[in-house]
Amino acid sequence: MKTHKLLYIGFSVFCLIGCKNKTIQNADIRLLADKDFSTTVNNKKVGIYALDSGNGIIMQVTNLGGRIVSLWTPDRNNKYEDIVLGYNNIEEYIKNSNSRFLGSVLGRYANRIANGAFEIDGVKYQLPQNSGTNCLHGGTFGFDVVVWNVDSVSNNEIHLSYFSPDGDNGFPGNLNVKMVYTLTPENEFKIKYTATTDKSTHVNLSNHSYFNLKGEGNGTILDHELTINADSITPINEFSIPTGEYLAVENTPFDFRTSSVIGKRINGINEQLKNGAGYDHNWVLNRKTESDVEWAVTLYEPTSGRQMQIWTDQSGIQIYTSNFAKGTDIGKYNKPHNYRESIALETQKFPDSPNQPHFPSTRLDPGQVYIQNTIYKFSTK
Repeated sequence: MKTHKLLYIGFSVFCLIGCKNKTIQNADIRLLADKDFSTTVNNKKVGIYALDSGNGIIMQVTNLGGRIVSLWTPDRNNKYEDIVLGYNNIEEYIKNSNSRFLGSVLGRYANRIANGAFEIDGVKYQLPQNSGTNCLHGGTFGFDVVVWNVDSVSNNEIHLSYFSPDGDNGFPGNLNVKMVYTLTPENEFKIKYTATTDKSTHVNLSNHSYFNLKGEGNGTILDHELTINADSITPINEFSIPTGEYLAVENTPFDFRTSSVIGKRINGINEQLKNGAGYDHNWVLNRKTESDVEWAVTLYEPTSGRQMQIWTDQSGIQIYTSNFAKGTDIGKYNKPHNYRESIALETQKFPDSPNQPHFPSTRLDPGQVYIQNTIYKFSTK
């Protein structure tokens, strides 16, 4: 283990992040060092920031791509593990194209846009085709690789912002984006996005953290238990673009309406599993309202007892089970990022919505405000 890149802390956690968290005084929490995240990218300062819920959760964030670098939570025996994948220093994030989106914000458009193109009011806009013929997660220079402004930071909250100019990665409109990460005493991690534009455009933001509730590098996620509040998915073709249909999950490997082990059906004979090389699909969330934050997903790991609930105001969630991880990337604790040892759960609108008029709209016009709220709530049982 590269211990020189980590700060091993127990009681001294208070001095490092300025908190009064008595529940973690003696926990073996290893915060990444400021010096390993201090640099300049495109003449903008990059750093790392620690947040504390005040009741047992510690998180570190870098403003390069708004990335969640570490997230420490206790198990049922109050043993702490870092449950998100990440790297030891900023250089590894910058150079590692294999896991470009690790822990980052996705934008301007999370997920895929077919042929990297769409039309607004008869005008065609061409985007980078950075995933086959598709535009993926905003293009070649998306929100994940830019340096966000740190507008303010406190013990439990950080405010970030970014200005995306007209024509950025082919998208129209000058876009002003704000993003707030908050840890609450109820051990919630809240994300709030807002955005405005001066020209009609499409916006679909999300976070691409990879979770393993056993801890980073501690084995498969196929034994995690998953519940999804969704009766259907948007099926995809061989290029991972939605066909435009809605496919009922009943009697398919995609039925997680009641809790089921992730690995139970992931290797079954199924066209959709083949197209995604496993789970890499958008679930259509059951919604009671259009804008309220509602429960969407529960992820549970029985050995540790860690549980994560996801609440959101979004209409979909893309779930990806690390089907293409090869174990060549080494994480924060000198352990490889292996095949199906992490899961991403990305709350958002649907993929390719700009080209699918019957999907929930991602269009943002001048005078409107894009708003998204997602909550990750942590507990044990």
